Amino acid sequence: MKIHKDDFVEIVAFYPEWSVRADAEIQKLRSVLPSSSIIDIQHVGSTAIPGMAAKPIIDIQIAVSSLEQMKTIAILALKKLDYEYWYENPDPERMFFVKGMPPFGEKRTHHVHIVEKTSRHWTDKIHFRDYLIQHPEVADEYQKLKIMLAEQYTYDREKYTNAKDEFIEKVLKLSKK
Repeated sequence: MKIHKDDFVEIVAFYPEWSVRADAEIQKLRSVLPSSSIIDIQHVGSTAIPGMAAKPIIDIQIAVSSLEQMKTIAILALKKLDYEYWYENPDPERMFFVKGMPPFGEKRTHHVHIVEKTSRHWTDKIHFRDYLIQHPEVADEYQKLKIMLAEQYTYDREKYTNAKDEFIEKVLKLSKK
């Protein structure tokens, strides 16, 4: 996925409507995907953590029993909702879709991650989100890190994301105790 000059990292103040927007998007996703293929859909990422500043992008994770089966269904189905599929994704354990990404749109608004329910992606994102909700002091630490990294890597999403890995791993270890 090539980075467009208008596709930069920006952290904004918490917006209470993020959960409402996530719920509305989840309903749209359910309307275009076969219910028999979906095990669960959840709002994840920083916009799912009350009070947290975040990139204004709603992350939604969909659990399925077979990623291979979804590859034949999801790409065309999500295209109907203006999602672009990341064909070059180096991670074979997930499908990743973006809505609004330049040059296909003005600004990213949503990310959809489709993963198998048994994958580390599913459990890690849920554990991380839940731990931060339950531990506001850790959420505050993460928020400060994200703001600092967004300033440092404004035009390099990959470095911004990778620079959070150590903190995320630390939280995941704590969440599993």
